Order: sequence, then structure tokens, then C-alpha cells
Amino acid sequence: MNSILLKIENKIATISLNRPKVFNSFNREMALSLQRILDDCETNDDIRAIVLIGNGKAFCAGQDLKEVTDPELNPGFKKILDEHYNPIILKIRNIKKPIIGAINGVAAGAGANIALACDVVVAHEKVSFIQAFSLIGLIPDSAGTFFLPRLIGFQKALALAMLGDKISANEAEKMGMIYKSVPAEDFEETINQLAFKLANMPTLALGKIKEAYNKSMTNTLEDQLALESKLQIEAASSNDYAEGVAAFIEKRKPNFNGN
Repeated sequence: MNSILLKIENKIATISLNRPKVFNSFNREMALSLQRILDDCETNDDIRAIVLIGNGKAFCAGQDLKEVTDPELNPGFKKILDEHYNPIILKIRNIKKPIIGAINGVAAGAGANIALACDVVVAHEKVSFIQAFSLIGLIPDSAGTFFLPRLIGFQKALALAMLGDKISANEAEKMGMIYKSVPAEDFEETINQLAFKLANMPTLALGKIKEAYNKSMTNTLEDQLALESKLQIEAASSNDYAEGVAAFIEKRKPNFNGN
């Protein structure tokens, strides 16, 4: 059974974590497969938006602990971080296409932080997020110490990391951890609508927005203003900008092609 599934339809790539019997926890094969598929999505011009979701009852329960406790299979934490999770986070952030984190079930440990690295995170109301690391004597990884305090504030993030509290999707939305919590019965339709909308927007500009927000994490104000100027000039020379302005003047719906 493939640990990662890929479906491409209507310019949307749906990537499904597919180890449902272990709540989509990561082993080495799954981590490397996800990286390959993210690379393929980046270079495929037919793909203009990406959805990352889990099969079964969970989004992702983090690391498969059976792998790290097996003396023959255990790759060691250095390899797990350097070769598995860190490249996944960097690929999610650096792909110049919008990525929706469709959180269909529990997101724990590295699974929670992979979810939070996505561009637009939507969860149904029965989902929970858990920084589970401290509960087994570890620290948050997969950029959890980077994104979480920036999303919800230093004090709240530190407390969640230390206490390992379970946070509902509704709580996560209220504290700014995710974009939206929706009723379970509306989840699939909400994800489909969001993905379709993003795939038909000026995706070249969306990629530049993503780049600007990424660099705002570490840039000075002066650096960020210079970057905005550079990216805006590039966006203004695109076919999508010309189409957007023409559609506005002509009072019609724009037909963006992503370049």
C-alpha cells in the first residue's frame, strides 16, 4: 500500500497521508515519499493549488514510535529531523503554490506542526491539535518552536508546548492557530471550494505573497519594504495582472492563467 496518495483534478493536487491504521504517523518511507510528491507538485505546471489531508480518522499522529524504538529500523533523531521533517517543512513553505492543510482528524506532534506550516489551515470542529512532545520527554520539532509562537504569541505557545494540552479546532481558530474551523458535515465542501478558488486565482501573485510573508519572519522593516517593491514590480509585469485590470475595467470575471 502506498503511504502517500496523489490525485490531480481541476488544477488541484490532493496529497493524502495514507497509513490510516497507525493514524498516518510517519516512518522513513512515508516522509521521503511526501518529499518526492511535493517536488513533483512544484514542477508540474498543471497544478495550481495543493491540498494536504489524511486518510482515515486522523490527519497525522506525528512520528511512528515503533520505528524509533526498533533497534533495526530506527534511523535516529538526527536523520529523522535532517532528512524527514525539516525538508518537508521547507518544501511546504518554499513551494510557490498555495497549500491547504485540510485537517480531517487529530494532528499531534510533528503532524500538528506540519499542519501549521501550510498556507491555509482548515479543520473540522471535531479535530484536536496536540503539541505532544513533552508528554514523552521531547521538545517540539518540525518548526513548532518557530511557527506556533508567531501564530498565537509567545506565552500561549510556550504553555502549550510544555503542558501538551489538547486544543480543539474551535479553540485553535479563536487563538489564531488556524484559518477556520467548520462543522464536520461541511468540511469536504469547504476544502473543495477553497482549493478551487485558489487554483483559479492569479497563482503567480499568490506565490509572491507567500514569499513575502515567509521573509517577513526574519527581515527588517527596510528589507521587507525593498522586497515588497521587487515583488510588486514582478507581479505588475505578469499576464495575470493585465487580465485582472482588464476584467475590472470591463466589469467581467477574470480568467487567470497563473503567469
